[in-house]
Amino acid sequence: MSTLNVGDRTIALDKDGFLVELQDWSREVAEALAAREGIALTAEHWEILELLRQFYEEYQLSPATRPLIKYTALKLGAEKGNSPHLNRLFNGTPAKLAAKLAGLPKPTNCI
Repeated sequence: MSTLNVGDRTIALDKDGFLVELQDWSREVAEALAAREGIALTAEHWEILELLRQFYEEYQLSPATRPLIKYTALKLGAEKGNSPHLNRLFNGTPAKLAAKLAGLPKPTNCI
């Protein structure tokens, strides 16, 4: 297990870098997690992260890639709900990386 320092807080991470305690998430934590991945979060990233958190609240699980694409297309339109757009934002692993940055559990079928 590793940790992430955000301000004066030390956040516990699992072996894959996901939050151990989901309630530890905040925008600052997301920024710090993204920095570890070499990503500077933009408005486009935040739009997807907020959508993912909404999905999790609704279904109590982190979506795999296909459900993420379908949900994004449903909520934000086809120009954002597609593989190229999500892969560009999240380094080719949108379901896994976006879930991590959104403070959600690792999607069950992601390696």
